[in-house]
Amino acid sequence: MPRAPKPAAGGADLVPAPAVLERLLRHFPAPDTELAYRNAFELLVATVLSAQSTDARVNETTPALFARYPDARALAAADPDEVEPLVHATGFFRVKARAIITLSQRLVADHGGEVPADMDALTALPGVGRKTANVVLGHALGVPGLPVDRHVLRVTERIGLTHETTPEGVERDLCAALPPSDWTRMSDGLILLGRRVCRPKPQCGACEVADVCRYPFKAGGLQPLDLDAPVRKRSPGKTTDRRTSPTATNPSTNRRASATATKGGPVVPPRPTAKAAGRTTKAVRGKGPAR
Repeated sequence: MPRAPKPAAGGADLVPAPAVLERLLRHFPAPDTELAYRNAFELLVATVLSAQSTDARVNETTPALFARYPDARALAAADPDEVEPLVHATGFFRVKARAIITLSQRLVADHGGEVPADMDALTALPGVGRKTANVVLGHALGVPGLPVDRHVLRVTERIGLTHETTPEGVERDLCAALPPSDWTRMSDGLILLGRRVCRPKPQCGACEVADVCRYPFKAGGLQPLDLDAPVRKRSPGKTTDRRTSPTATNPSTNRRASATATKGGPVVPPRPTAKAAGRTTKAVRGKGPAR
């Protein structure tokens, strides 16, 4: 079993991870990686290729790659110039072609061409970090692992599962809060939630986790992770958001408009800026619209 980072002290104010997992399983009864693979080697290579790309794009790329190079021994002997066109669609194709060839060479040299079922051995391979190792361990090798990608980082902090902001810290907190048998599906569920519901602009109305989520506290204008504070209620008469109001960025315009309206006269539109006036002058002199 892979060694999880040592648990941190505290955490009494965090949302219980089992409660979140229960709700995630309502959304996604059988969460799983969206990368297509048939064995640990294919998943390892696919995960490396997925960096700065999408699972869908990788899934379109790997069938031709694995048809030509079905295992580590075949890919270890490949010419980079022949691999590059096969992985071109995933981006950074030159770097990735050399990465998966070098990776395959190390698998052959150090592990007989097989993917090791051990965290330390996997992360010793070139281009393999803890997230990639956890993906392979948890999905292809039957070893509990909790991959933390950008979706898991965003969603866990937003829900209130952790105070941590680093992948290792988030992994540590989640692993400490769940039994190993739940690690991988918790990660898969959070990734799917982050991709489909809890996006950078979250769809809270469609989320099964909303009833235990701490995001309303943060969205109410309170400090991030101030989980014990009450939700700030907006006054009924104040509906204008200064960040999006067309006059919010020009206080002098607000003052002029307010003063005029108070006296009962018509609201005078703001005077054009010097730049706008310059364009108008040019249009008049040239007897046509400014270009």
